[in-house]
Amino acid sequence: MNFLENKIALITGASSGIGAATAKKLSEYGVNLILTGRDENKLQQLKNSLQTQTLTFAFDIRNKKEVEKFVNEILSITHIDILVNNAGLALGLEPIDEGDIEDWETMIDTNIKGVLYITKPIFKHMKERNEGHIVNLGSVAGKTAYPGGNVYCATKAALHSLSESLNIDAFGTNIKVSTIAPGAVETEFSNVRFKGDKQKAKKVYEGYVPLSAEDIADTIVCVLNTPPHVNIQYVDIMPTNQRNPYMLYRDS
Repeated sequence: MNFLENKIALITGASSGIGAATAKKLSEYGVNLILTGRDENKLQQLKNSLQTQTLTFAFDIRNKKEVEKFVNEILSITHIDILVNNAGLALGLEPIDEGDIEDWETMIDTNIKGVLYITKPIFKHMKERNEGHIVNLGSVAGKTAYPGGNVYCATKAALHSLSESLNIDAFGTNIKVSTIAPGAVETEFSNVRFKGDKQKAKKVYEGYVPLSAEDIADTIVCVLNTPPHVNIQYVDIMPTNQRNPYMLYRDS
């Protein structure tokens, strides 16, 4: 059954990767979309490929004033049934004594503070309507740290804890909160982490079949497309060759 048709979903970080794949999949289910990201051109290209009504807004989720302006504008013209907090990133893979503090602040500002900025008003909006579904894109690294992951792992652990708290805050309402925690997914993630070093990024996915953005989008849709009384709160999803963030079997 399709429980999603004609709903309205807001997706952050929608210009590429998991966000773009999720937009395409939800559009196939008849979901109208509000897409956000920093690259206006990519958002427009994605919009042109979709089957349902779509609005795009280019801004940086780390900018609290921009987020407030955007959310106020959206809620003045429509409602939001679904929020997919997809925007996030990792930078660097050094031990903590060699880490770049600017990289740390970017990860914290994006992966935690940005999520808080956009979730607060939309959660309030959902409480007023007594319905809605929030999906947070976490990581298996939020449960099990890996070498060099330090601050990134900490931000995802914080996001997982936030999801648990949101579920508590939603007590007595019809709002659902879900966390999707992927393992190794081949997107622009590693290219961003290594700041454009494509050779280094490519090695992350050698010797095994990683997950794709479409795999995660399919999982998000499965979690969203449930009857009103069903709330799937947490999902781990990894390639078959991966058993935790740092145990990954590679063919020789």
